[in-house]
Amino acid sequence: MRLYEREWTIPRERGGQVLIAHFAAAAEANLRPGERPVRFVVSASDERDFRCEVGILADGPDESRATPAVPSIFEFRKRSLETTDRFNVVLLVPTGVNAALGGHAGDAGPVARLFASVADTLITHPNVVNGSDINELPENGLYVEGSVICRLLMGTAGLQRVRSNRVLLVIDRHPEVAYTNAAINAVNAARACYGLDCPRVLALDPPVKLVSEYTASGRAAGRVDNFSVFLDAIAPYAGECDAIAISSVIDVPPEFHQDYFDSSGDMVNPWGGVEAIFTHAISLLEGKPSAHSPMIESEEIESIDPGVVDPRMAAEAVSLTFLQSVIKGLQRSPRIVEEPAALSHPSVLTARDVACVITPDGCLGLPVLAALEQGIPVVAVRDASVLVRNELSALPWAAGQFTVVNNYLEAVGVVCTLRAGLTLESVRRPILPVRVTEIVRPVNGKRKRGGRTLSQPDSDGASLASPR
Repeated sequence: MRLYEREWTIPRERGGQVLIAHFAAAAEANLRPGERPVRFVVSASDERDFRCEVGILADGPDESRATPAVPSIFEFRKRSLETTDRFNVVLLVPTGVNAALGGHAGDAGPVARLFASVADTLITHPNVVNGSDINELPENGLYVEGSVICRLLMGTAGLQRVRSNRVLLVIDRHPEVAYTNAAINAVNAARACYGLDCPRVLALDPPVKLVSEYTASGRAAGRVDNFSVFLDAIAPYAGECDAIAISSVIDVPPEFHQDYFDSSGDMVNPWGGVEAIFTHAISLLEGKPSAHSPMIESEEIESIDPGVVDPRMAAEAVSLTFLQSVIKGLQRSPRIVEEPAALSHPSVLTARDVACVITPDGCLGLPVLAALEQGIPVVAVRDASVLVRNELSALPWAAGQFTVVNNYLEAVGVVCTLRAGLTLESVRRPILPVRVTEIVRPVNGKRKRGGRTLSQPDSDGASLASPR
């Protein structure tokens, strides 16, 4: 089996069709036999078209094994109500879009802690808090892979808190044994220092092949050429783990390592995109939390001295395995609940429990589309660095459902306002007078207005306020 990205352009919906249904129909029309979508991004849109970039799972060219059943990423179940006794926030910074804050190595971690301080629960994903050997997920944070957040907001999955997970680690059997040993040492350090439960480490030979690529929009993406090798390897051990961590080599041009550190943050991180499509597919198929960290390719790459780098990249510059953030996050990543009957259990957090979603402005994918249809407020943070180009304000939001702010400090103010049950206009000045609409009742078949009896309405049909 293979994982890869495809792109297609579809016309905007007509006749008020629900956007999710529109994209689902377009996917059905564009998919080839044996292809299943696992990740969906609208990279740009205008008045006429949506340009879509879609992560695909498909059969390999020389493979008799059929593609396994994949839950439809476009399945949507509308929540019937909102739970209001708790205020839970979803924080998104999509992987591979070059976000100025959150586009590098865990540099959105402080933002996550900020929102966690004003929420009962913060739901976020690895790209926000993973900083190589650093993961400062707040105590009230839930660490879930991106496809799980999509299904949570789409209403097809829920999250149940756990005390801890048994984390299976899958690594490449590296040709240079020092890097295999480093990954094993990282796990043993976690077991000794913060009580990680790791039943075993699987060393794959031949390893899974991940290749970094960029899409036409410049977004980081990639492909996995031998995904079935991974699925076959973990199948015998599925019953002894609750979460899956992966550390493997990602094929990038050697010069990318120095170019990335020299770019002062201008180069899109080339590793995150292929990691995202890989873990999306794993969590969809296995129904378990997953996360990936890249392995160093060679001693030559390790010996590169990047110098003093941009602070957003510094965590990568000082790590050898990049693995601690992954296994620490997965240690308490919530259980994924998919059975319809279990979704109503009070211990399971579902779409009905989400109070708002925070995202960089312009980023359009299933989480924002689902929030739109679920009636969940969305706060979009302006970011000129983001590569995807969509006018989110043009979507058919309900009144007060969508707010654009200039930075995350403003965003947390909006979240506090929502939590307090206040309107934004009540904490801004000037505040306009309330709109008054006068309902004029007919008198003896005629309309009485301002002490006058009129047989015809004004030319525009509007009612007039009576003079005093």
